[in-house]
Amino acid sequence: MGFFSKDIKTLDDLFVHTLRDIYYAEKEIKKALPDMIEKATSTELKNGFEMHLRETEGHIDRLEQVFEMHGEKAKAVNCPAIDGILKEANEVAGDIDDKQVLDAALIAAAQAVEHYEMTRYGTLVEWAKQLGRDDCAAVLKKNLDEEKATDKKLTVLAESSVNLAAAE
Repeated sequence: MGFFSKDIKTLDDLFVHTLRDIYYAEKEIKKALPDMIEKATSTELKNGFEMHLRETEGHIDRLEQVFEMHGEKAKAVNCPAIDGILKEANEVAGDIDDKQVLDAALIAAAQAVEHYEMTRYGTLVEWAKQLGRDDCAAVLKKNLDEEKATDKKLTVLAESSVNLAAAE
């Protein structure tokens, strides 16, 4: 089913499709994080990625809960957007020899991922409310809040140390 497929006829169809999109994205992020952890040289960045890996596992669990609450099977659909973001992150990180610059690139890549997730979760929360599914919206909002918090932590880390070290 393409994003603007004729199979999407209602807001509910679009909600389920987008749930499947972010479900795929979270699973791909879970696969990518161990490599990011391994490449990071900043202890604080490594620790942050490790914490986010655990959060990502929780996001997947919550998404499965929302599927169940909504009476749908937890199923992923390909998400070319997250595939592209992760591919670009991997390519850029593979081209950097300077470890401080690599850490800055990893933060930038992680924030691109976070921003994608925030757009998806923000939209899903609002659609769930429109569909009268405040229960689903509340669960999805927990993921949204964690993604926003991760983005803020990455910004603080970048501004307070990582970008400064990369600029030296």
